[in-house]
Order: sequence, then C-alpha cells, then structure tokens
Amino acid sequence: MSEKSPYLLQHAHNPVDWYPWGSEAFENAKKQDKPIFLSIGYSTCHWCHVMEKESFENTEVADLLNETFVCIKVDREERPDLDAVYMKVCQAITGTGGWPLHIIMTPDKEPFFAATYIPKENKFGQVGLKELIPKIRNLWISNRDTLLNTAQQIVDFVKQPEKGHTPSVETVELGESTLHKAHRQLSQLFDEHNGGFGNAPKFPSAQNLTFLLRYWKRTSEPKALHIVEKTLNAMRLGGIYDHLGYGFHRYSTDSRWRVPHFEKMLYDQAMLTMAYTEAYQATGNDEYKNTARQIITYVLSNLVDSHGAFYSAEDADSEGGEGSFYLWTEPEVRQLLTSDEADLVSEIFNIKLNGNFEQAGSWQRTGKNILYQDKPLVEIASDLHTSEEELRNRFEVVRQKMLLHRDSRVHPSKDDKILTDWNGLFIAALAKAARAFDQPEYIETAKKAADFLLEKMFDPQSGLQHRYRDGQVRIPGFLDDYSFLVWGLAEIFESTFETKYVKRAVELTEQAIERFWDQDQGGFFFTADNVDVTLVRNKIVSDGAYPSGNSIAAFNLIRLSRLSGRLEFEDKAEHLLTSLSPLIAENPSAFAQLMIALDFVLGPSSEVTIVGDLLRAQTQEMFRAVNGKFFPRTLVLFASLEKGDSETIDVAGFRHPLTGTKGKATAYVCRNKVCSLPVTDVKSLVELLEK
Repeated sequence: MSEKSPYLLQHAHNPVDWYPWGSEAFENAKKQDKPIFLSIGYSTCHWCHVMEKESFENTEVADLLNETFVCIKVDREERPDLDAVYMKVCQAITGTGGWPLHIIMTPDKEPFFAATYIPKENKFGQVGLKELIPKIRNLWISNRDTLLNTAQQIVDFVKQPEKGHTPSVETVELGESTLHKAHRQLSQLFDEHNGGFGNAPKFPSAQNLTFLLRYWKRTSEPKALHIVEKTLNAMRLGGIYDHLGYGFHRYSTDSRWRVPHFEKMLYDQAMLTMAYTEAYQATGNDEYKNTARQIITYVLSNLVDSHGAFYSAEDADSEGGEGSFYLWTEPEVRQLLTSDEADLVSEIFNIKLNGNFEQAGSWQRTGKNILYQDKPLVEIASDLHTSEEELRNRFEVVRQKMLLHRDSRVHPSKDDKILTDWNGLFIAALAKAARAFDQPEYIETAKKAADFLLEKMFDPQSGLQHRYRDGQVRIPGFLDDYSFLVWGLAEIFESTFETKYVKRAVELTEQAIERFWDQDQGGFFFTADNVDVTLVRNKIVSDGAYPSGNSIAAFNLIRLSRLSGRLEFEDKAEHLLTSLSPLIAENPSAFAQLMIALDFVLGPSSEVTIVGDLLRAQTQEMFRAVNGKFFPRTLVLFASLEKGDSETIDVAGFRHPLTGTKGKATAYVCRNKVCSLPVTDVKSLVELLEK
C-alpha cells in the first residue's frame, strides 16, 4: 500500500473497501454509477476510533457501504484543503462541524448529505448507518434529480465569497480602535471565574492570549493582563495539563479545565509554549518560564523524529478507552507510594476513592481520578505549613515515581507523520524560548528541524511539500506550510543571525506571493495556483485551533520587510490587511493573530542592531536585556565588531557600515523609522525601547 498516513493505515484492514482520495475512486464511482461516501478524520481522534470499532469493523455495515458507495478515507491533517471545503459543507447543512466528518456526494464531488459521528443503529433521535444507507440508495436510484438539485444548491452556497470579502464591499480603515474592539470582545467572552473564553468545551486559544499581552503592553490596560494570567494559571493547574509527563491535552470538556480530551497535538504545544514564554517576558513570573520549558521537555522526549523534526500528535485512547493512560485510582496511588507520599498526592490532586471528576451528570469511570489542582503549590504549602521549595522537592520525587509507573502502561498511539506547517510553529516556539530563557540548546534543536524541512520538504521547482513519513514526501504545500515555516526561520535568524535562514524565509515568501496571492481581491488562497481544487479555492482568514496562514503571512511580511530591507513586503502586508478589513472590523477578536500584525504596523516599532563580539560578556548582556523582556514590536539584528559591514547588515539592506564605540558593544536603535544616537550600556538601551 502506497499510503503512509497513520490514519489511513489504521483503516486498511477494515471490511469497508476504502479508497484514498484520487482519480481511481471517482472513476470507479462513475463506472459503477454509485455515490461517494467520504469519511474524514485523523489518527488521534477519539470519536473516529469509536465509529471505526462500532461500524467500519462491522461486516454488516461494511457490506451496506460497499454495495451502495465508493468509500473514500481522508486524513484531515494531510489534506486540510479538502477538510476545509467539506467542513464548510457540513456546517452549512447541519449548523455544526467536527470529526469524524462524513459527506455523501456525487462522483463529480458535489455533496448532498453531511454529518459528523453517525451511530450504527438509530440512537437518541439520530439516524444510524443501517437505516441511513438504504434510504440514500433508494433516493439515488429512484429520486436522483432531487439529490442533484440539493447538491447544486450546496455547491452554489459553498462557492459564495465570505460576507464582507467581495470586490463590491468598500474597505474599512483599521487602527487602534480595531484593537480596542478586539479587546472588548475578548473581555466579554472571558470566563472570570475559571479563565479562558466561553463555556465548555474550552480550548486554549493561545493567539488570543498573545494578542492581549500586546494590547496590555500598548495600553497598560490591567484587564488584558488579568485575562492572560488567569487563563494561563487555570490551564496549568487543570487536568488539561499533564502534571507528570508535561505538555497540554487538546481541550477541556468542562469549563474548569479539569476534564480534558486527552489527545496531545504538536500545534498546541507550539502555541502554548509561545504564550507562556511571552507571559514570562511580560511579568517575570518563573512559573510561566517553567511551564514553557516543561512543554518543550515533553515534545523533545516524545515527539522527535530521528531526523530532528517533530511528530504530529499522541492519541487520546489506549487499551480501548479515552484517557486510560492518564487516569489513576486511589488504591493504585497508595500501593505505589509511601503513606506520606500518597497523602501528599491526594492533597495536591484531590484524589478520591470514588473518583474526582464528573461528566454529563454522572460519574465517569467510577474510581478513576484525573490529576488536577484546585490551587497552586504555594497555597498548598501554606496549608501544610511547609515552604514552597520543600513541597516542590517532595512532589518531584513523587512525580518521578508515578511517571515511571505510568510509562509501564500501554501507551497511546503516536501519529508519527511530519507536517511542515506544525513543525514550523514549534520551530518558532523553540527559537523564541531559546532567546527568552537564554537556552542555546533549544535553538540548536530548532535549527536541526528547520534544516531537515529545507532539505527534504523543499524542491526549487515544486516548492514546499506538506507531509513526510517513512521516507516518503507527499502533497504540495499549502499556505500554512509556507507561512508557518517562514515564521520559524525568521525566529531562528533573530536567535542566531545566520543569514541563510532569513534568505530562505525571503525565498519562501516570494514563492508564496507568486503561488497563493489573490490578484483580484488580495490576501492569500489556501492552495497554490498550480493545484487542482475541489469545488472552490478556499481563502482561510480567521483563526481556528491555531492562527490562519493569512494571519501569520501578514506578520511575516512586516517582519521580513524590516529584517531584509524588502520594503515591498510591508506594502503587501498592508494590502492584505486592507483587503480583509470589512471582515476584520466586524469581528476583530476572530482575527487575534492578525491583530498582532496590525499592532506592529501601527507601532511604535523598533529595530535594534547590536554591533559587537558575540563571545564578549557585554554583547551577551545587551542581547539578554532585549530578549528577556517583553518588547513585542522590536526586531533585533547583529553585526560583528571586527567585520563592521557584516553579511547580516548586508542582508538588511543598510547602506553604511555600523561600528562599535571605542571597541565596546554598541546598540543602534531606530524607532518608527527614526534612529537614535548609539548607546553602549544596557540601561540606556532598555530606556530607549521602553519609551
């Protein structure tokens, strides 16, 4: 079998005759005069597993599917383009979306039915597959015109441009008022009691937090920082965080962050690493730094390929149940630990004999406990009349014992495909953390992953590719692959000043403009112009589980304009923001990452060039002063004191060499395109940036 997707391989031995997405499946459907049954999911999706076990492994259901349809399986992480189109179809038909996603359509790819999870039998008013399939077959045979008319209406709807993004709609001026509106909207969504936004299920939405940090920096609005800290602290204490092995689960099924959906995704680790890193820079709170470092520890311990790139995810399920790997019974804890240690764990994590979490009004898995904290260790230490340091030391001993025991259990499966876009996000997070925490080993890890992607996932003719697994590179790159990798390369450049990374970032940006830019309306399409599209060429602009490719592209263009001297890139960024302005102005909180780009454009922004010897303490002290604090609208360059007009300066497009002052490391600060006199001490440098 030529397919390498872990998700498709999971289904390879089903009695359902699955096809991968491709011409063979659609040609067979036309020959056999059958509709298509399209099933979209991913390897770590809990309800995808449930439906497989319940229906796709059932010979009776499989026979019905094979007789009625040509069946296609798609890994949404390999084909986000298909997923985006058919998710829009599902939301239009049903008002909801999610995975598994099921579409029934004509052999010409025109959908007429959509659903997410479908039970085998009729259940709670929801039609089951055993009843649904014969109904579809009868309609296809006896009333096909009705299905075709429905399909045409759906296709027409999907092809409509988003409200506010048509040539006839006038643009709206974006400014500080837009940032204020985004802050107001997020404040209204904020859960003051539990942290986060909205009710259950509750997602991390890290880009909301990183925008709010910038809003706080701009306005000194205390509510913005309060929202960030309340949310980061609540997530860190909750069951959504893995207190033993580190890293964050996908989302919380309850409003208090206690009961997670247990899968772990690389993109969540990346975005949350950045949020905790920036929160540390803004507040100096070591708890945020420790959390970011623990997330990185999780990824580097569990999701690293032998080439240095990063795997996609770990499953929620093991041993046939969701979360089995992570749950504990009280007898298990007391058998493993000493009496004092067990008492300590019970105090910290609320371990109870009958279990400590409730779901959907009934005790779920009686006797099972999720590890979550009601209060931070400093408060628990006070309750126990001990110091925080002593409590942390005691807990670390217990954590190691529990982790060792947990590792003896059957592990959740790992999705070991390498995706360019998600790797780009984590590369960016690593490089950002390397600077903030002065951890050079992080940047070396980021460079190794980036070098692998640039060597294996890029071809000068065909451009970036999306997926690598088991030696096979496949699927032309999407906008997210370009945007997220460019972000990672730019972060590496600001951490190392190795010009090859900014040069490759510029090269990829030029290709993205050439292949994805919408010449008529502005903004970037999700798919390249040389790739066949299904139904419609999508343009994804609002943020989802992670930022959109357009959002990241906007900031990349601004940043690279300053780092490389390519002023036309900033013009392109402003064109992108202007073209999307009607959508942004209406609901700016849905575009939190674009708000970060807008914040940078509005300024005041600074460029710092430090001239010195990287091996000297004074030079390093200057870098630590800039990188250890939160200066979100500041970009940093370096020039060697010995070379003066270094390659870095040349890349940035400066006309004149910059020199040190009396042999000292010297910082040149330009703010809002106006340059100050050079400074040679850290205090003066920080004062210039704090203005």
